[in-house]
Amino acid sequence: MKIKAGFVLHEVAGSFVAVPLGGAEVNLGGMLTLTPVGAFIWKLLETDTTEDDIVRAVLAEYEVDEPTARRDAHAFLEKLRAAGLLED
Repeated sequence: MKIKAGFVLHEVAGSFVAVPLGGAEVNLGGMLTLTPVGAFIWKLLETDTTEDDIVRAVLAEYEVDEPTARRDAHAFLEKLRAAGLLED
């Protein structure tokens, strides 16, 4: 899975925002603000990856246990899916 084409991640004054470009704007209706962990996962999704790969990367980058990393990554991915931002 990966982020659909037409979205760019920017860091603005310490905050991360995903900005739609062109026609992608219709699907999102604006921009999406992300936490630092959300931005980390977004960057991983800029290339084709799996949920397991994301969990492993989060475990390597942050001090978190595996059940929490798996639950939070899954919840974030579901939000992206619901917004129509993922290509499976």
